[in-house]
Order: sequence, then C-alpha cells, then structure tokens
Amino acid sequence: MAQFDLPLDQLREYRPQIAEPADFDAFWAETLAETRAHDLDVVFEPVATGLTGVHTWDVTFAGFGGHPVKGWFTAPADAVGPLPLVVQYQGYNSGRSLPHTWGLWPLAGCAHFIMDTRGQGGGGNVGDTPDPVGSGPSHAGFMTRGIEEPGTYYYRRVFADAVRAVEAARAHPLADPARTVVLGGSQGGGIALAAGGLVPDLSGVAVDVPFLCHFERSVVLTDSRPYGEISAYLSVHRGKEERVLRTLSYVDGVTFAARGRAPALFSVGLMDTVCPPSTVFAAYNAYTGDKSIEVYPFNGHEGGGVFQQAAQLRWVADLFGQPEQMPRPAGGTP
Repeated sequence: MAQFDLPLDQLREYRPQIAEPADFDAFWAETLAETRAHDLDVVFEPVATGLTGVHTWDVTFAGFGGHPVKGWFTAPADAVGPLPLVVQYQGYNSGRSLPHTWGLWPLAGCAHFIMDTRGQGGGGNVGDTPDPVGSGPSHAGFMTRGIEEPGTYYYRRVFADAVRAVEAARAHPLADPARTVVLGGSQGGGIALAAGGLVPDLSGVAVDVPFLCHFERSVVLTDSRPYGEISAYLSVHRGKEERVLRTLSYVDGVTFAARGRAPALFSVGLMDTVCPPSTVFAAYNAYTGDKSIEVYPFNGHEGGGVFQQAAQLRWVADLFGQPEQMPRPAGGTP
C-alpha cells in the first residue's frame, strides 16, 4: 500500500471540526459516577508463571455495571516499590493473553497492568472477560453493538472499565499512583486517549496508531475493518447515519484528546489503511498537553513495532528520570 492520505505537511496542520456533543462531559461524569456506585472489589491473586525475574498477579476488579473485569499485574521479582505504573490496553479483539507474555515493562523497572477487554479475545490474544450486556441489531464485531444510543454503546462500557483499571492497578502496594502512564496501540490507543481525557492525574499517555478517532472521516475513507463494520451496518440500516454518528461522537478520541493534559507520545504509519493518518493527526493536533509524535512513512498499521517500543522506553525513562532503569538502546527511531 502506498501513501494515500494527505501529505505529511498537511497532516501536521490537520484540525477538523469535530461534532462534540454539548453534554459530552456530563455524559462521562454520569457514566463514571454510575460505575463507581459499585465497589471496586479488586482482588490480586499470585500466580506461578515459571518466570523467576517477574512476579505476576491474576487481577479481578469491578468495571462498568459492577461487571467483573480481568487483568494481569506484573512487577520485577525483587521490587520493593513503589514503582512507576504502566497500564496497558489491548488492540481489537485481543484479550489479556497468558501472563508470561508481559515482561517488557517489569524488565524496565516498572509495575505493569494489562486490562482484558470485555467480550474480546476471540481473534487475537485470548481473553477472559465476558460482556454481559445485550445489544440490538449489530454487524459482526464490536463496533456496532448498541450503536444507536450513546447510553447503550459498547465502548461506553469499555472506557468506563479503562478508568477503573487505572484505579485497580493503583491499589496494588507495589504501584506508585503518582507515577502512572497509560498506553496502547490501535484500539488500545483509542482507549488510552479516553483514559487520558477521563483520569485527571496521569503522568503520561502513549498512543500508537490509534483507532476510534475522527469517525466522520474514518468510516468513509477506509473500508478496512473495524471501521468497515460501521459502514456495513449503515449500508443495511439506511437513513440512520445521523443517529449512529451522534453515538460515535461520545467516544471520539479527538474529543478526548482535547481534554488530555498529561505528556503524550503518539505514533502514526503513513501507509495505514486501518487507522488512516489524517484521523491519527486529528487526535494528535487536538491534544492539549505536551506531546510528540513518531512518524513511520513506509509502515501501515504495524506502525513502529519494536522501534516504537524502544521510543516508549526512552520516553518513560525521561518522564520519570530513571535512565538507569531504562537504558537508551542504540540506533533510535526514524
């Protein structure tokens, strides 16, 4: 795939008008109040993984509706805490996987929490968290579940879970709540943007090739899944465009970005047909905190891959002033 979106110089200046609901902040304040009406009920159960350098806990906490949400909490085996905390969200249809897969951030001297995404984990990493909420008619996947009303939309529940995941991870005695970063790629990047707009005291937000941004453009610029699920739904449910776009406006990463205050590191692939570059830059350019973006001109939705992980390691080290724990690898990113 060649570059197909706006030229890079135009992307850097791309600031579209996003249809922000007048009650956006009230909607999310009410959602979180409803979620917090349930006790967090976080439980950390030690698990044996066969890894001697990392300790792992199987985590359960109450997310939206009090529904149990799973996760893994990992930390260096010799840690005494408190440690910088990295809360991570997963890509589309991926779950928390198995505990031995999450070694990067503990090896960098951090505590790490990976949130399972409710209902997902059937097409990527295995998941363990059901979504007990029913849905009206929807296209295969998660993008159109409850899409005709903001209150019933699937990502309302996921974003509320994401906020509670931060609260749950911070409850572990090895975690330092004052040094908390959220991160994720693709869907995980969109969830991280939402958390960045909803949790006021984060230390940083790392957003790779983010999904769930600038829906009005995304659903007409690309037919790749998952955005293609929305256009497929509208191709059958003719005349519901306005209603669907209204719902999506409550979960748009661009609107959450405008509320982000913590330092942020973004990435974008200029050949990305899943999350088109203009939709990523729409969120990046709207972000109000200190920010930087890694641009990968010849990459698609894989973005920077391990190069971006190296960039994140350097960024977190600089953020917390811990270069001795997270040394700079040779080479650097493009």
